[in-house]
Amino acid sequence: MDLFGSDPEAASHGSASAGAPSDAAPLAERMRPESLDDLVGQEERTGPGSPLREAIERDQVHSMILWGPPGSGKTTLARIVARLTRSQFLQFSAVLSGIKEIKEVMRTAEQYRRATGRRTILFVDEIHRFNRAQQDAFLPYVESGTIVLIGATTENPSFEVNAALLSRCAVYTLRGLDEAEIAGLLRRAMQSPRGIASRRVAAGDDALLYLASLSGGDARRALNILELLAMTVPEAADGTRPIDRDAIARAAQRAPLLYDKAGEEHFNLISALHKSLRNSDAHAAVYWLLRMLESGEDPLYVARRMVRFASEDIGNADPQALSVSLAARDAFDFLGMPEGALALAQAAVYLALAPKSNAVYAACNRVQDDLKAGLTDPVPLAIRNAPTGLMKDLGYGKDYKYAHDFEEGTADLQCLPDRLRGRRYYEPKPAGYEKHLGERMKEIEDAKRRLRERRDVRRSP
Repeated sequence: MDLFGSDPEAASHGSASAGAPSDAAPLAERMRPESLDDLVGQEERTGPGSPLREAIERDQVHSMILWGPPGSGKTTLARIVARLTRSQFLQFSAVLSGIKEIKEVMRTAEQYRRATGRRTILFVDEIHRFNRAQQDAFLPYVESGTIVLIGATTENPSFEVNAALLSRCAVYTLRGLDEAEIAGLLRRAMQSPRGIASRRVAAGDDALLYLASLSGGDARRALNILELLAMTVPEAADGTRPIDRDAIARAAQRAPLLYDKAGEEHFNLISALHKSLRNSDAHAAVYWLLRMLESGEDPLYVARRMVRFASEDIGNADPQALSVSLAARDAFDFLGMPEGALALAQAAVYLALAPKSNAVYAACNRVQDDLKAGLTDPVPLAIRNAPTGLMKDLGYGKDYKYAHDFEEGTADLQCLPDRLRGRRYYEPKPAGYEKHLGERMKEIEDAKRRLRERRDVRRSP
């Protein structure tokens, strides 16, 4: 079975992955950079003097994970390694391979090492698609030096790569390209014989920057759109194929939304929404909310997070915030998408602009800290229920004071265990309605103090 499209001897010189693409290959493949100097947008990783570049140029490549968004150059960088290395270079995709293929490639690597004394560099595209057992199969071969593993992933390796395998690999993050960098690649493709020079596409800088802005930092997507335009835009009288913003918009349809419901982008975006709400930024809150919904996030997940936010970050500074959040959830249940998104957006704006207090959240944390510290003493006898005669004989309910019997509406009654007497958990902030609650707490504390003073006067001789 030929897994790699070439025999090991050919692969040992990098030709398995570095052969020139045919004219029928997509434009993004034909324009793939062939050297580190041609690689755009990753200068901090592959620029002159960088550790990774030094390792590649000295043929001392180590096991690594290349982590970055689509079209950032992960596969291109791996193929440049294939061109420069004297090791055997093998490549396969995690989408198409399983344990059987992994074992076969490991046998090939061992045979090559015994025959030549050289290592095999194994490039695994979309390594996050391998399950834990499949990833574990690489471990002994990485440890023994039989293979140098280069894995490419769009997902956060912390979530998707086994800790044992991750600890044996350097992680290099590649960023999405900016608009100017992508526009430069588009211009290069328009002028290159390998690209679409023969199609005589004419586009100004403004049009190319607009196309780049719709690519979401993905060079491959931008080149694919450009190729579509080159094939479909009619020829003008002067023999060129002019493209403008309208033509680009029709070809692009819409910008891609990078998202993963269980990975890093999921947590990044919900964090952005939560922190925008906390910082009272209604504009950002609506943006992140709609971005999540448009990316395919479960709207009820977003609604649940907003309900939690209403208690965690607003609390009693605006008690109505919890009702608004629950109403938005119910409205979405009733309407569904897309109409229900408006109710969620309305709630997001309300939450963003509401006064903020985490006093209830902080109070819960203080209580939990005391519970973890073992402060779980019995309920004071005075506030225990006494439904039976035995309980009354044991002192349950003795000395209980009924708050409604007092003009102050409260009694001098200890409701916490002795070891927690005087402990303060809820400290209202001077924000919104909670300012009123703070004043009310002080009134209650003053009333209890007066009751104690009167009690002490009656007890004095």
